[in-house]
Amino acid sequence: MKVKKIAITAMIASFTTITSHIIFIPAGFAKIFPVQHFANIVTAVLFGPSYALAQAFIVSLIRNMAGTGSVFAFPGSMIGALLAGWLYAKTKRMEFAFLGEVVGTGFLGAVAAYPLAKIFFGQETAIFGLVPAFAVSSIVGAAIGYGLLKVLMKNTAIGGLLHENSSYHRRL
Repeated sequence: MKVKKIAITAMIASFTTITSHIIFIPAGFAKIFPVQHFANIVTAVLFGPSYALAQAFIVSLIRNMAGTGSVFAFPGSMIGALLAGWLYAKTKRMEFAFLGEVVGTGFLGAVAAYPLAKIFFGQETAIFGLVPAFAVSSIVGAAIGYGLLKVLMKNTAIGGLLHENSSYHRRL
């Protein structure tokens, strides 16, 4: 079962990485990438915080190495993924995974990215640009992921597959 979780997490990470050069919104020195937040909430709900965090780190690393991401991808995506997974694990409710992604990325990730903006770009007012940009991106991406999970759960065949692959072996 662990191999299956790792394989699906790798597929989510590869899909996210492949789309990173196609679907993004330039926002000053940051690249807004809603697909990352979609992947974070899906991985967090299906497999929990550790897989979500690993997926976010792998995608951020590959995007930075390929030149399709920025250094802000690390705090932005990883904090949101971890908080989404943790809140889902504690509450077993997808609404809290959504909230964790939005708060974790939109606020905490943006605040954590502020020192990077100051060091790398010398931007003193960067936090005022990062919070709204990160928040909008995380809301859009997490909403798509939440909606997809809700639709998939209504399909009995796919819902059963999600159930048997979820980190808590129960209906999502």
